[in-house]
Amino acid sequence: MKTLYLECHMGAAGDMLMAALYELLDEDRKKVFLDTMNGLGLPGVEVAPVAVKTGGIAGTHMKVTVHGREEHEHHHEHHHDHDQHHERRHEHHHHATPGHIGEIINGLSLPQEVRDRARRVYDAIAQAEAQAHGCGVGDVHFHEVGAMDAVADVVGVCYALHLLDPDLITASPVHVGSGTVKCAHGMMPVPAPATANLLTGVPIYGGEVQGELCTPTGAALLKTFVQSFGPMGEMDVEKIGYGVGTKEFSQQANCVRAFWGEEEPRESGDIVELVCNIDDMTPEALAFACQRLLDAGALDAYTTPGTMKKGRPGWVLTVLCGPDREDGIVRQIFAHTTTNGLRSRLAKKLYLKPDVRQVQTQWGPVRVKTARGFGVTRAKPEFEDVAALAREHGLPYETVFQAAMRLLER
Repeated sequence: MKTLYLECHMGAAGDMLMAALYELLDEDRKKVFLDTMNGLGLPGVEVAPVAVKTGGIAGTHMKVTVHGREEHEHHHEHHHDHDQHHERRHEHHHHATPGHIGEIINGLSLPQEVRDRARRVYDAIAQAEAQAHGCGVGDVHFHEVGAMDAVADVVGVCYALHLLDPDLITASPVHVGSGTVKCAHGMMPVPAPATANLLTGVPIYGGEVQGELCTPTGAALLKTFVQSFGPMGEMDVEKIGYGVGTKEFSQQANCVRAFWGEEEPRESGDIVELVCNIDDMTPEALAFACQRLLDAGALDAYTTPGTMKKGRPGWVLTVLCGPDREDGIVRQIFAHTTTNGLRSRLAKKLYLKPDVRQVQTQWGPVRVKTARGFGVTRAKPEFEDVAALAREHGLPYETVFQAAMRLLER
Protein backbone atom coordinates (compact mmCIF):
# COMPACT_ATOMS: atom_id res chain seq x y z
CA MET A 1 0.00 0.00 0.00
CA LYS A 2 1.58 3.28 -1.14
CA THR A 3 1.80 5.44 1.96
CA LEU A 4 2.67 9.10 2.52
CA TYR A 5 3.80 10.04 6.03
CA LEU A 6 4.19 13.73 6.92
CA GLU A 7 6.51 14.62 9.78
CA CYS A 8 5.32 17.94 11.25
CA HIS A 9 7.87 18.50 14.02
CA MET A 10 8.12 22.14 12.93
CA GLY A 11 4.46 22.59 12.10
CA ALA A 12 3.22 22.90 8.55
CA ALA A 13 2.49 25.54 5.95
CA GLY A 14 1.20 25.35 2.39
CA ASP A 15 4.53 26.16 0.71
CA MET A 16 6.46 23.70 2.92
CA LEU A 17 4.02 20.87 2.22
CA MET A 18 4.07 21.62 -1.52
CA ALA A 19 7.89 21.58 -1.58
CA ALA A 20 8.12 18.32 0.37
CA LEU A 21 5.65 16.59 -1.95
CA TYR A 22 7.42 18.03 -5.02
CA GLU A 23 10.66 16.35 -3.90
CA LEU A 24 8.89 12.97 -3.93
CA LEU A 25 7.99 13.23 -7.62
CA ASP A 26 10.19 11.66 -10.28
CA GLU A 27 11.85 13.97 -12.80
CA ASP A 28 9.14 13.61 -15.45
CA ARG A 29 6.35 14.39 -13.03
CA LYS A 30 8.30 17.30 -11.56
CA LYS A 31 8.31 18.87 -15.02
CA VAL A 32 4.60 18.16 -15.45
CA PHE A 33 3.94 19.69 -12.03
CA LEU A 34 5.82 22.91 -12.77
CA ASP A 35 4.41 23.26 -16.30
CA THR A 36 0.89 22.80 -14.97
CA MET A 37 1.31 25.13 -11.98
CA ASN A 38 2.76 27.87 -14.20
CA GLY A 39 -0.04 27.47 -16.73
CA LEU A 40 -2.95 27.61 -14.31
CA GLY A 41 -4.18 31.04 -15.28
CA LEU A 42 -3.59 32.62 -11.85
CA PRO A 43 -2.76 36.26 -12.66
CA GLY A 44 0.97 36.95 -12.44
CA VAL A 45 1.72 33.79 -10.42
CA GLU A 46 4.91 31.80 -11.01
CA VAL A 47 6.08 28.73 -9.08
CA ALA A 48 9.73 27.69 -8.91
CA PRO A 49 11.60 25.23 -6.66
CA VAL A 50 14.74 26.59 -5.02
CA ALA A 51 17.40 24.34 -3.48
CA VAL A 52 18.10 25.55 0.10
CA LYS A 53 19.47 24.31 3.41
CA THR A 54 18.07 24.49 6.93
CA GLY A 55 20.05 23.35 9.95
CA GLY A 56 22.54 21.72 7.59
CA ILE A 57 19.81 19.71 5.81
CA ALA A 58 19.33 20.15 2.07
CA GLY A 59 15.77 20.61 0.88
CA THR A 60 13.50 22.63 -1.37
CA HIS A 61 11.82 25.97 -0.84
CA MET A 62 8.88 26.45 -3.21
CA LYS A 63 9.14 30.06 -4.36
CA VAL A 64 5.81 31.50 -5.42
CA THR A 65 5.97 34.98 -6.93
CA VAL A 66 3.14 37.30 -7.94
CA HIS A 67 4.12 39.77 -10.67
CA GLY A 68 7.76 38.94 -9.96
CA ARG A 69 7.72 39.48 -6.20
CA GLU A 70 7.68 36.82 -3.48
CA GLU A 71 5.11 37.32 -0.75
CA HIS A 72 7.39 36.91 2.28
CA GLU A 73 9.31 40.01 1.11
CA HIS A 74 6.32 42.12 2.22
CA HIS A 75 5.64 41.63 5.90
CA HIS A 76 2.20 42.71 7.05
CA GLU A 77 -0.97 41.36 8.57
CA HIS A 78 -2.95 38.73 6.75
CA HIS A 79 -6.19 36.78 6.76
CA HIS A 80 -6.86 36.83 10.44
CA ASP A 81 -4.25 39.42 11.17
CA HIS A 82 -1.41 37.48 12.72
CA ASP A 83 2.19 37.00 11.86
CA GLN A 84 3.34 33.55 10.79
CA HIS A 85 6.91 32.49 10.22
CA HIS A 86 6.09 30.06 7.40
CA GLU A 87 3.41 31.75 5.34
CA ARG A 88 4.77 33.97 2.59
CA ARG A 89 3.34 37.49 2.31
CA HIS A 90 2.89 40.02 -0.50
CA GLU A 91 1.29 43.36 -1.21
CA HIS A 92 -1.50 42.22 -3.53
CA HIS A 93 -4.00 41.67 -0.73
CA HIS A 94 -7.71 41.75 -1.33
CA HIS A 95 -10.72 40.70 0.68
CA ALA A 96 -12.06 37.61 -1.07
CA THR A 97 -15.19 35.70 -0.09
CA PRO A 98 -15.35 31.88 -0.14
CA GLY A 99 -17.53 32.17 -3.24
CA HIS A 100 -14.92 34.28 -5.02
CA ILE A 101 -12.14 31.80 -4.21
CA GLY A 102 -14.38 28.97 -5.41
CA GLU A 103 -14.86 30.72 -8.75
CA ILE A 104 -11.09 31.19 -9.14
CA ILE A 105 -10.43 27.50 -8.41
CA ASN A 106 -13.20 26.37 -10.79
CA GLY A 107 -11.53 28.31 -13.60
CA LEU A 108 -8.10 26.71 -13.24
CA SER A 109 -6.67 24.31 -15.82
CA LEU A 110 -6.59 21.30 -13.50
CA PRO A 111 -8.28 17.90 -13.24
CA GLN A 112 -11.71 18.08 -11.62
CA GLU A 113 -10.52 16.01 -8.65
CA VAL A 114 -7.81 18.59 -7.87
CA ARG A 115 -10.25 21.49 -8.05
CA ASP A 116 -12.69 19.64 -5.78
CA ARG A 117 -9.94 18.99 -3.23
CA ALA A 118 -8.80 22.62 -3.25
CA ARG A 119 -12.36 23.81 -2.63
CA ARG A 120 -12.66 21.38 0.30
CA VAL A 121 -9.55 22.95 1.85
CA TYR A 122 -10.95 26.46 1.51
CA ASP A 123 -14.32 25.31 2.84
CA ALA A 124 -12.52 24.07 5.97
CA ILE A 125 -10.73 27.40 6.36
CA ALA A 126 -13.98 29.34 5.91
CA GLN A 127 -15.75 27.29 8.58
CA ALA A 128 -12.85 27.75 11.01
CA GLU A 129 -12.79 31.50 10.37
CA ALA A 130 -16.54 31.78 10.84
CA GLN A 131 -16.29 29.96 14.16
CA ALA A 132 -13.38 32.15 15.29
CA HIS A 133 -15.17 35.40 14.43
CA GLY A 134 -18.67 34.33 15.45
CA CYS A 135 -20.19 34.94 12.02
CA GLY A 136 -21.73 32.92 9.21
CA VAL A 137 -19.55 31.26 6.60
CA GLY A 138 -21.01 33.58 3.96
CA ASP A 139 -19.76 36.59 5.93
CA VAL A 140 -16.13 35.41 6.03
CA HIS A 141 -13.61 37.55 4.12
CA PHE A 142 -10.23 36.05 3.35
CA HIS A 143 -7.24 38.38 3.42
CA GLU A 144 -3.87 36.68 3.00
CA VAL A 145 -5.35 33.22 2.56
CA GLY A 146 -7.41 34.55 -0.35
CA ALA A 147 -4.42 35.98 -2.19
CA MET A 148 -3.20 34.40 -5.39
CA ASP A 149 -0.01 32.96 -3.90
CA ALA A 150 -1.98 31.24 -1.14
CA VAL A 151 -4.33 29.78 -3.75
CA ALA A 152 -1.22 28.48 -5.54
CA ASP A 153 -0.01 26.85 -2.29
CA VAL A 154 -3.31 25.03 -1.76
CA VAL A 155 -3.72 24.02 -5.38
CA GLY A 156 -0.07 22.94 -5.55
CA VAL A 157 -0.44 20.54 -2.63
CA CYS A 158 -3.68 19.16 -4.08
CA TYR A 159 -2.08 18.65 -7.50
CA ALA A 160 1.07 17.02 -6.06
CA LEU A 161 -1.15 14.59 -4.13
CA HIS A 162 -3.02 13.88 -7.37
CA LEU A 163 0.25 12.99 -9.12
CA LEU A 164 1.51 10.85 -6.21
CA ASP A 165 -1.88 9.16 -5.67
CA PRO A 166 -1.12 7.60 -2.26
CA ASP A 167 -3.34 4.86 -0.85
CA LEU A 168 -2.87 6.20 2.68
CA ILE A 169 -1.83 9.57 4.14
CA THR A 170 -0.70 9.69 7.77
CA ALA A 171 1.13 12.31 9.82
CA SER A 172 2.88 12.92 13.10
CA PRO A 173 1.30 15.01 15.85
CA VAL A 174 1.63 18.67 14.84
CA HIS A 175 3.99 21.10 16.58
CA VAL A 176 2.10 24.40 16.72
CA GLY A 177 4.75 26.53 18.42
CA SER A 178 4.26 28.52 21.59
CA GLY A 179 3.89 31.96 23.08
CA THR A 180 1.93 34.77 21.51
CA VAL A 181 1.85 36.50 18.18
CA LYS A 182 1.25 40.18 17.47
CA CYS A 183 -1.81 41.02 15.44
CA ALA A 184 -3.90 44.05 14.56
CA HIS A 185 -6.14 43.43 17.59
CA GLY A 186 -3.27 42.99 20.06
CA MET A 187 -1.46 39.88 21.24
CA MET A 188 -2.97 36.52 20.33
CA PRO A 189 -2.06 33.11 21.78
CA VAL A 190 -0.52 30.40 19.64
CA PRO A 191 -2.17 28.59 17.95
CA ALA A 192 -4.42 31.40 16.74
CA PRO A 193 -8.20 30.83 16.91
CA ALA A 194 -8.84 29.76 13.31
CA THR A 195 -5.81 27.43 13.32
CA ALA A 196 -6.93 25.94 16.64
CA ASN A 197 -10.41 25.36 15.21
CA LEU A 198 -8.95 23.59 12.18
CA LEU A 199 -6.81 21.36 14.38
CA THR A 200 -9.70 20.18 16.55
CA GLY A 201 -9.39 16.40 16.82
CA VAL A 202 -5.74 16.48 15.66
CA PRO A 203 -2.98 15.69 18.19
CA ILE A 204 -0.93 18.88 18.66
CA TYR A 205 1.76 20.08 21.06
CA GLY A 206 3.74 23.22 21.90
CA GLY A 207 7.39 23.48 22.81
CA GLU A 208 10.34 25.71 23.28
CA VAL A 209 10.09 27.22 19.80
CA GLN A 210 8.52 30.66 20.11
CA GLY A 211 6.11 31.66 17.37
CA GLU A 212 3.39 30.23 15.20
CA LEU A 213 4.64 27.11 13.42
CA CYS A 214 1.42 25.78 11.90
CA THR A 215 -0.41 28.17 9.58
CA PRO A 216 -4.15 28.04 8.88
CA THR A 217 -3.42 26.86 5.34
CA GLY A 218 -1.15 24.09 6.64
CA ALA A 219 -3.70 23.10 9.26
CA ALA A 220 -6.52 22.96 6.68
CA LEU A 221 -4.45 20.81 4.31
CA LEU A 222 -3.55 18.37 7.09
CA LYS A 223 -7.11 18.19 8.41
CA THR A 224 -8.51 17.60 4.91
CA PHE A 225 -6.14 14.89 3.70
CA VAL A 226 -4.47 13.11 6.63
CA GLN A 227 -6.35 9.95 7.56
CA SER A 228 -4.62 9.30 10.89
CA PHE A 229 -2.08 10.99 13.16
CA GLY A 230 0.56 9.24 15.25
CA PRO A 231 3.99 7.60 15.02
CA MET A 232 5.12 6.40 11.63
CA GLY A 233 4.11 2.80 11.07
CA GLU A 234 6.33 0.10 9.64
CA MET A 235 7.07 0.99 6.03
CA ASP A 236 9.70 0.40 3.39
CA VAL A 237 10.75 4.00 2.68
CA GLU A 238 11.54 4.67 -0.97
CA LYS A 239 11.99 8.43 -0.91
CA ILE A 240 12.06 11.39 1.51
CA GLY A 241 11.09 14.95 0.63
CA TYR A 242 12.18 18.05 2.58
CA GLY A 243 9.98 21.15 2.34
CA VAL A 244 11.85 24.10 3.86
CA GLY A 245 10.30 27.20 5.46
CA THR A 246 11.59 30.73 5.07
CA LYS A 247 12.91 31.27 8.60
CA GLU A 248 15.82 29.70 10.47
CA PHE A 249 15.47 28.46 14.06
CA SER A 250 18.30 27.68 16.44
CA GLN A 251 16.47 24.71 17.97
CA GLN A 252 16.08 22.56 14.85
CA ALA A 253 15.77 22.48 11.07
CA ASN A 254 12.69 24.31 9.83
CA CYS A 255 11.18 21.78 7.46
CA VAL A 256 8.36 19.34 6.82
CA ARG A 257 9.59 15.84 5.96
CA ALA A 258 7.50 13.66 3.68
CA PHE A 259 8.22 9.92 3.68
CA TRP A 260 7.04 7.89 0.69
CA GLY A 261 7.00 4.12 0.74
CA GLU A 262 5.16 0.85 1.00
CA GLU A 263 3.22 0.05 4.15
CA GLU A 264 1.28 -3.09 4.90
CA PRO A 265 -2.38 -2.08 5.22
CA ARG A 266 -3.60 -2.17 8.82
CA GLU A 267 -6.84 -1.05 10.35
CA SER A 268 -7.24 -0.59 14.10
CA GLY A 269 -9.26 1.30 16.65
CA ASP A 270 -10.97 1.05 20.01
CA ILE A 271 -14.03 -1.06 20.71
CA VAL A 272 -16.16 -1.59 23.82
CA GLU A 273 -17.21 -5.11 24.83
CA LEU A 274 -20.32 -5.30 27.07
CA VAL A 275 -21.00 -8.70 28.68
CA CYS A 276 -23.73 -10.02 30.99
CA ASN A 277 -25.12 -13.41 32.12
CA ILE A 278 -28.81 -14.20 31.61
CA ASP A 279 -30.71 -17.25 32.89
CA ASP A 280 -34.34 -16.11 32.97
CA MET A 281 -35.24 -15.07 29.40
CA THR A 282 -36.85 -17.13 26.66
CA PRO A 283 -34.89 -17.62 23.43
CA GLU A 284 -37.51 -15.56 21.56
CA ALA A 285 -37.18 -12.60 23.95
CA LEU A 286 -33.38 -12.75 23.88
CA ALA A 287 -33.32 -12.88 20.07
CA PHE A 288 -35.62 -9.84 20.01
CA ALA A 289 -33.29 -8.00 22.42
CA CYS A 290 -30.26 -8.73 20.24
CA GLN A 291 -32.01 -7.33 17.18
CA ARG A 292 -32.98 -4.17 19.07
CA LEU A 293 -29.37 -3.70 20.15
CA LEU A 294 -28.18 -3.98 16.55
CA ASP A 295 -30.86 -1.52 15.49
CA ALA A 296 -29.59 0.88 18.19
CA GLY A 297 -26.08 0.92 16.69
CA ALA A 298 -24.29 -2.06 18.24
CA LEU A 299 -21.62 -3.50 15.93
CA ASP A 300 -22.51 -7.04 17.01
CA ALA A 301 -24.70 -8.80 19.59
CA TYR A 302 -24.48 -12.54 20.16
CA THR A 303 -25.05 -15.21 22.79
CA THR A 304 -23.08 -18.24 23.95
CA PRO A 305 -24.48 -20.95 26.21
CA GLY A 306 -23.22 -21.08 29.77
CA THR A 307 -23.94 -22.49 33.22
CA MET A 308 -25.10 -19.85 35.68
CA LYS A 309 -25.56 -19.80 39.47
CA LYS A 310 -27.13 -22.85 41.07
CA GLY A 311 -26.30 -24.88 37.95
CA ARG A 312 -28.90 -23.15 35.83
CA PRO A 313 -28.40 -23.24 32.04
CA GLY A 314 -28.32 -19.76 30.58
CA TRP A 315 -26.72 -17.42 28.09
CA VAL A 316 -23.74 -15.06 28.04
CA LEU A 317 -24.76 -11.97 26.04
CA THR A 318 -21.89 -10.10 24.39
CA VAL A 319 -22.44 -6.75 22.70
CA LEU A 320 -19.78 -4.81 20.76
CA CYS A 321 -19.97 -1.09 20.08
CA GLY A 322 -17.85 2.01 19.52
CA PRO A 323 -16.77 3.95 22.64
CA ASP A 324 -19.00 6.86 21.62
CA ARG A 325 -22.10 4.63 21.74
CA GLU A 326 -21.42 2.85 25.02
CA ASP A 327 -23.87 4.81 27.20
CA GLY A 328 -26.74 4.40 24.77
CA ILE A 329 -26.15 0.68 24.24
CA VAL A 330 -25.90 0.06 28.01
CA ARG A 331 -29.33 1.65 28.42
CA GLN A 332 -30.72 -0.58 25.67
CA ILE A 333 -29.29 -3.73 27.32
CA PHE A 334 -31.00 -2.89 30.61
CA ALA A 335 -34.22 -1.98 28.80
CA HIS A 336 -34.51 -5.16 26.70
CA THR A 337 -32.98 -7.86 28.93
CA THR A 338 -33.50 -9.01 32.51
CA THR A 339 -29.90 -8.48 33.60
CA ASN A 340 -29.20 -6.31 36.65
CA GLY A 341 -25.54 -5.71 35.78
CA LEU A 342 -22.93 -6.02 33.07
CA ARG A 343 -19.20 -5.80 32.50
CA SER A 344 -17.59 -3.21 30.23
CA ARG A 345 -14.15 -3.63 28.65
CA LEU A 346 -12.34 -1.20 26.34
CA ALA A 347 -10.28 -3.21 23.86
CA LYS A 348 -8.15 -2.55 20.80
CA LYS A 349 -9.76 -3.69 17.57
CA LEU A 350 -7.62 -4.93 14.67
CA TYR A 351 -9.42 -5.62 11.43
CA LEU A 352 -9.10 -5.99 7.68
CA LYS A 353 -10.06 -2.91 5.68
CA PRO A 354 -13.48 -3.55 4.11
CA ASP A 355 -14.60 -2.54 0.64
CA VAL A 356 -17.32 -3.46 -1.85
CA ARG A 357 -16.85 -4.22 -5.54
CA GLN A 358 -19.28 -5.39 -8.18
CA VAL A 359 -19.02 -8.04 -10.89
CA GLN A 360 -21.40 -8.47 -13.82
CA THR A 361 -22.49 -12.09 -14.23
CA GLN A 362 -24.49 -13.34 -17.23
CA TRP A 363 -27.62 -13.15 -15.05
CA GLY A 364 -26.99 -9.74 -13.50
CA PRO A 365 -24.73 -7.76 -11.14
CA VAL A 366 -23.40 -9.17 -7.87
CA ARG A 367 -21.79 -7.11 -5.14
CA VAL A 368 -18.59 -8.58 -3.68
CA LYS A 369 -17.36 -7.81 -0.18
CA THR A 370 -13.57 -7.53 0.05
CA ALA A 371 -11.17 -7.14 2.97
CA ARG A 372 -7.43 -6.37 2.95
CA GLY A 373 -4.69 -6.01 5.53
CA PHE A 374 -1.98 -7.78 7.53
CA GLY A 375 -0.85 -9.50 4.34
CA VAL A 376 -4.31 -10.99 3.72
CA THR A 377 -6.85 -10.34 0.95
CA ARG A 378 -10.35 -11.83 1.05
CA ALA A 379 -13.39 -11.62 -1.20
CA LYS A 380 -16.89 -13.04 -0.97
CA PRO A 381 -19.99 -12.43 -3.12
CA GLU A 382 -22.90 -10.83 -1.27
CA PHE A 383 -25.35 -13.57 -0.25
CA GLU A 384 -28.53 -11.58 -0.96
CA ASP A 385 -27.41 -10.69 -4.52
CA VAL A 386 -26.45 -14.29 -5.33
CA ALA A 387 -29.67 -15.68 -3.81
CA ALA A 388 -31.85 -13.16 -5.68
CA LEU A 389 -30.34 -14.09 -9.06
CA ALA A 390 -30.56 -17.81 -8.26
CA ARG A 391 -34.26 -17.49 -7.42
CA GLU A 392 -35.01 -15.29 -10.44
CA HIS A 393 -33.37 -17.66 -12.94
CA GLY A 394 -34.14 -20.98 -11.24
CA LEU A 395 -30.49 -21.78 -10.63
CA PRO A 396 -28.65 -23.40 -7.74
CA TYR A 397 -27.09 -20.87 -5.37
CA GLU A 398 -23.63 -22.39 -5.90
CA THR A 399 -23.83 -21.86 -9.70
CA VAL A 400 -24.23 -18.09 -9.36
CA PHE A 401 -21.74 -17.92 -6.48
CA GLN A 402 -18.97 -19.68 -8.43
CA ALA A 403 -19.64 -17.57 -11.54
CA ALA A 404 -19.15 -14.41 -9.46
CA MET A 405 -15.95 -15.77 -7.95
CA ARG A 406 -14.51 -16.60 -11.38
CA LEU A 407 -15.19 -13.06 -12.58
CA LEU A 408 -13.56 -11.65 -9.49
CA GLU A 409 -10.41 -13.75 -9.97
CA ARG A 410 -10.04 -12.43 -13.50
